[in-house]
Amino acid sequence: MTDNITATELVMGIDIGGSHITAAMADLATGQLANGQVIRRGVDRHADADTILTTWCGVISDLWAATGVTSSKIGFAMPGPFNYKQGISLITGFDKYEALYQLNIREALSQRLQLPAEDLLFRNDAEAFLEGEVYYGAAKGHAHAIGITLGTGLGSAIFQNGVCRDAELSVLPYKGERIEDFVSTRGLLRNYQQLSGEKVKDARVIAERVAGDVHAAEAFRLFGADLTWFLQQFIQQQHPDILVIGGNIAQAWPLFCSDLLQGLSACVTRMPAIVMAGLGEHAALLGGAHCFARH
Repeated sequence: MTDNITATELVMGIDIGGSHITAAMADLATGQLANGQVIRRGVDRHADADTILTTWCGVISDLWAATGVTSSKIGFAMPGPFNYKQGISLITGFDKYEALYQLNIREALSQRLQLPAEDLLFRNDAEAFLEGEVYYGAAKGHAHAIGITLGTGLGSAIFQNGVCRDAELSVLPYKGERIEDFVSTRGLLRNYQQLSGEKVKDARVIAERVAGDVHAAEAFRLFGADLTWFLQQFIQQQHPDILVIGGNIAQAWPLFCSDLLQGLSACVTRMPAIVMAGLGEHAALLGGAHCFARH
């Protein structure tokens, strides 16, 4: 195991979202969070680098104080594009964290937190989500799993032979665009706007209208059809034992699952078990911390 970490040592897991940071101290032996303590704080994704890093470090310091820990290893679940091995942000053109572009985040945080650089590891957020679910959640015990996260973007990951990796399928060509442009919050919002002529702020609004709004119901049906196409490609490529679905839009699963499952059954010869994520946002936290438990 990396850096001779012990089974009972607490490791901080951090999930960096498009507009927030979430952190918790994880016991890798049990998958439990220390004191059940989770800190979530908003981040101005358009701020300068110093402001963003100061916010991140504030959360880290506050969590150490809240859990009685003076220092720890830290595993980050980070959105891409990102040089995970070196800790360098490559995020540009995504309306978030532009100020961090080409900055060595590992070195910057190492200096600010007075931690050895090797105590800071980074991995893809979808990969972290799936590893958390494989070791501690809905996919526990499965040797070959795939996972997706449905939210502001489309995340995809593969776990096989003890290794979890980013599948990088959000850029698959689809209808002249990328599949992520359809299977994401913006895809669902676009469906609804094209059907109703109304622009709404988030997917929750559409979900709340389904019962009495034919446009909302149709928006989810179209979303499910696009997701069916994507999952067909993913499942037939991998032939996994289990598929784990997470992310904010997954909370509306009953609104599009029937057509999706029917569509997949008609075109996939070997269907995996399909389950909802069991850990919520804790999956990425545990998967981030689990960087230090990988062989």
